[in-house]
Amino acid sequence: QVQLQESGPGLVKPSQTLSLTCTVSGGSITTNYYYWSWIRQPPGKGLEWMGAISYSGSTLYSPSLKSRTSISRDTSKNQFTLQLSSVTPEDTAVYYCNAVHYAVIWGQGTQVTVSS
Repeated sequence: QVQLQESGPGLVKPSQTLSLTCTVSGGSITTNYYYWSWIRQPPGKGLEWMGAISYSGSTLYSPSLKSRTSISRDTSKNQFTLQLSSVTPEDTAVYYCNAVHYAVIWGQGTQVTVSS
């Protein structure tokens, strides 16, 4: 069974780049027709889809975040990563990675706070 685990710093300073990693176990990120996404939830707000990387390595980003977002993968480590540049306190959120195939599988989420 596929499982996902987010990791990264819990505190990032304004204007810096936020970098998070999602480690996948129980399956390969190159398995056909899997899509691997990053989603966030700011305090008191709903879920926001940020972008995804496919089993083949192609990427898709939310138009509102595209200029600041990059998603990449390391197939040797079975991981995919999120980089969000020029962060502000409005980027404070719980960040989730998930996998979409026949079902949606979520990581447990990780809190990221943007503050000086």
